[in-house]
Amino acid sequence: MSGRFVRSSKYRHVFGRPTRKEQCYDNLRISRNAWDTNLANPRYISVNWEASGGGAFAVIPINEKGRLPEQLPLFRGHTAVVLDTDWSPFNDSLIASGSDDGKAFIYKVPEDFTLRTEEGETPQDVAPVTKLSGHSRKIGHVLFNPAAENVLATSSGDYTIKVWDIEAGSPRLTLKHTDIVQSLSWSANGSLMVTTSRDKKLRIWDVRQEKPAHVVPGHAGAKASRATWMGEHDRVATTGFSKMSDRQLGLWDIRDPKEPLGGFQMLDAISGVCMPFWDDGTQCLYLAGKGDGNIRYFEYEHDKFEFLSEYKSADPQRGIAFLPKRGVNTHENEVTRAFKTVNDSYIEPVSFIVPRRAEVFQDDIFPPVVGLKPAMSAAEWFEGKEGLPPKIDLASIYAGEEPTEVSTEYKPARAPSPKAPSPTKKAPEPQPAPEPSPALRGPPPSMKEQTASIKDLASKFTDDKDDAESDDDSSSFEEVAKPIDRSEKHIPTAPQVKSEPAAMSRGLGDALSPVKDKPGDFAKATQVAASQDTKMQIRTQQPPASKTTVEPISSPTSSADPPSKSSKSTMESVSGSSAKTTVGPVSTVPTSKSTEQPIQSSLAEIKSLLEQQNKTMSAQSQEISKLTAEVDRLRTKLGE
Repeated sequence: MSGRFVRSSKYRHVFGRPTRKEQCYDNLRISRNAWDTNLANPRYISVNWEASGGGAFAVIPINEKGRLPEQLPLFRGHTAVVLDTDWSPFNDSLIASGSDDGKAFIYKVPEDFTLRTEEGETPQDVAPVTKLSGHSRKIGHVLFNPAAENVLATSSGDYTIKVWDIEAGSPRLTLKHTDIVQSLSWSANGSLMVTTSRDKKLRIWDVRQEKPAHVVPGHAGAKASRATWMGEHDRVATTGFSKMSDRQLGLWDIRDPKEPLGGFQMLDAISGVCMPFWDDGTQCLYLAGKGDGNIRYFEYEHDKFEFLSEYKSADPQRGIAFLPKRGVNTHENEVTRAFKTVNDSYIEPVSFIVPRRAEVFQDDIFPPVVGLKPAMSAAEWFEGKEGLPPKIDLASIYAGEEPTEVSTEYKPARAPSPKAPSPTKKAPEPQPAPEPSPALRGPPPSMKEQTASIKDLASKFTDDKDDAESDDDSSSFEEVAKPIDRSEKHIPTAPQVKSEPAAMSRGLGDALSPVKDKPGDFAKATQVAASQDTKMQIRTQQPPASKTTVEPISSPTSSADPPSKSSKSTMESVSGSSAKTTVGPVSTVPTSKSTEQPIQSSLAEIKSLLEQQNKTMSAQSQEISKLTAEVDRLRTKLGE
């Protein structure tokens, strides 16, 4: 798991929940000639109907689920197939339609509209309230302005987009293209529009100026591309195809749309057209392809799309639409809801839910959303006014109350992007200041100071001469008397040798203190022990037990002989000196086992002291080598 990180997101665990067939909208005859369409609002769903004798579409109340009647009241009036419908964002009963006959109609859903009629009663069709005529070819898209009331845009096969004032019933603006328009989308304040066309161009329009602000190359593929404005951001998302027919996703900055931010993101190699849908509340983009069974969704963050997850289904969709944010079920933490057509016979709702355990309103995933009140009228919009429609708090809808309006001002959200160079006021020229030096560092120490500091460190591991001398005087082994000969033969008494008085006497069996004794004491103690072991002097304090005494044996070796040779020199000295000083033969002097045991124990203790001294000396050698290496490193660093 090293090197892997999980991005923090509130929507990382969003999942799509399908609907059982009993809760779907079944027994439908959906048209196969439809273009992309926005067919849902919080109260109704519009369905382009497969009808004879002219074009028609059906309106289904969102609460009437299950299998629908064979005969339904249809919205008729067109003389050709209906290609697109769109609901007014400020009136859930107002719907516009575009047809192959080149006309756009406005319908109003009757009050208490229902599909289920009493037995024997014939369903009544609904007629349009307004007819908009002006295009010479079929109308493929109709789209209401998201900020101004009763402003409608229609795109046609005559390579134009007309902006209509529905109240006046006439087109006020015309946006001319060089090829058929494949998709269009308004900005949040309704002043700009983005379009894609068959000439592979992406255009950003200043609508009221009737001219494009930017015309840039879009997706290079020959198949259709789609575009959607990302709410209040200055960004546009597009889907299309590459030259190799790979599906792509692009993110564009409308202020500098020369190329997509970060380049095109390849999705897959499926041939179906990918339709983008933007959710401004969650800042998520949903992608659904025609003929696909899956719906992918991405989160927009730091000027790029982060893939969240994917809803998979075995049933492909021909068309799809998303419910406006004010229509979601906040009690189930539903952030959005999609309606997909399946087999051209029924519509399946797919709810996208954020899993939460708390059974309270989740204000972090349900920010204020646009309500039913427009920002301006159609006349004000055509005069040049701009603004965002007021928003409502979803917490009031969660509590079952009337929607509460949130006070807002026109402050479109800006996506983080590199700032353009702008003229700034000239500040007074700062006076030249000396270059700053490191705050906590003084001048480097001299060589003398470094040498002195190193000596101080090294002195911790060395022995003082005075201490060594005092220890030499005070540290000495206790003299051991030679065992007395208790045999009948006796040896003449030898002159006694007085031992030097010691301030502190220590026996061979005494342990060496690791605190009071210094490393120098071990070497001196070893030397004294070796010399005294070879001499085997007789204590002067004790009188001889018998008449015979043995004179002290002088050792031919000095106390400076190495400790490792002490045992060998001891044996040689004993044999040599005994031949010179004893009266009788040495072999006649018997030794008992009781007298040999103290000598062996003393030698064992001396051996352990020597081993301990060797360990201490090796540790000191290592420390000295470290200090020597440190001195060499400092000299090299200072360039000596």
